[in-house]
Amino acid sequence: MDFNLVNLQPYANPQYFIYVIIGLIPLMIGLWFGKRFKTYEAIFSLVFLFLIFDCDKWQQGINLLLWLGFEFALTMFYQVYRSKKNKTSVFYLMVILAILPLAFVKYYTSFPISSINFTVGFLGISYITFKTVQVIMEMRDGAIKKVEPATYLRFLLFFPTISSGPIDRYRRFKKDYDNAPSRDEYVDMITKGIHYLFLGLFYKFILGWLFGTVWLPVISQKALAITTTVFGIKFSWWLIAYMYDYSMYLFFDFAGYSLFAVSISYFMGIKTPMNFNKPFISKNIKDFWNRWHMTLSFWFRDYIYMRFTFFAMKKKWFKNRIRLSQVSYFLLFLIMGFWHGLTWYYIVYGIFHATAICINDAWLRFKIKHKKQIPSNTFTKWFAIFLTFNTVCFSFLIFSGFLDTFWFK
Repeated sequence: MDFNLVNLQPYANPQYFIYVIIGLIPLMIGLWFGKRFKTYEAIFSLVFLFLIFDCDKWQQGINLLLWLGFEFALTMFYQVYRSKKNKTSVFYLMVILAILPLAFVKYYTSFPISSINFTVGFLGISYITFKTVQVIMEMRDGAIKKVEPATYLRFLLFFPTISSGPIDRYRRFKKDYDNAPSRDEYVDMITKGIHYLFLGLFYKFILGWLFGTVWLPVISQKALAITTTVFGIKFSWWLIAYMYDYSMYLFFDFAGYSLFAVSISYFMGIKTPMNFNKPFISKNIKDFWNRWHMTLSFWFRDYIYMRFTFFAMKKKWFKNRIRLSQVSYFLLFLIMGFWHGLTWYYIVYGIFHATAICINDAWLRFKIKHKKQIPSNTFTKWFAIFLTFNTVCFSFLIFSGFLDTFWFK
């Protein structure tokens, strides 16, 4: 057998699920009897990580080991330092050092240096970084008293979520990892895991396939071929179809992927948090971000938005709290845009959402002042959902990068 066939990319094909389920059987038997086989679980995870990063992915595997060693050493150093001193400057340095390699990778992949020819990133680089920064910040706050090295490594390398999340929290993960669920609880977890698995299969391999593989290429070709000019701007009605189709593809593909990660986690006795909660019925843009890629949006909220807001309030940079929140939103979504990549459409995507949230907040303040004059009924509720849905879909059109091709290429 060709050895390359052994290489597995997470949740990419049925072969991956077959191998995972077979490998999980001993672990699930142990959990059924109230025991967590940590040694077997570690070996099982390492084997699958090897299968993800073997063959033509070996450079990524080496990068993973180097990155992991760096982030682990950084966290352990700060833990030792934090037990003796608590200088703010050292804390900032640790956070910067944790993020700096990721920033380099994002820069390198966006603007590759022609004289350098090697792979600098790897699958899951962002999520390991987010976890490291989270732990360092919570150690600084005193929320995490002690980081256990073995558990921390397990947390960073938890293979169901390593590639694209969801992003778990160390304290929540440790609580599950240290305690095997009761049989009744585990039966409930298996039931939910099976449900999430089949729902993920339906989302990703049926709906995601239809919207992404079958329809999207056809729609994009028609959008590029059948165009007109409106007020001097190139336009196509097929561009509207592309906007909706891409939005559906993005949701079903990523939501399906996230459901797989949660499902496998549940089989392993770990209650990894959900990533999506019916985002397309959101009543406003802020509600959308409480439903879409929730673990990422909550991470950005807790570790960027709230941190900057408290810091700016402490330094008295803004007298007006509304202006402070607006600046914080723009900072938050600009960072999120830059994280996705150094291209104009990701940056505009971030600015668009920051602007939308600021407008939404202004509208909510206006509604409170004019509660009696503004109707609230079934029609206004569904109109709000309709307006939010279309706003989000337009933002995904920006995010897709298709406008770059449509207008400039």
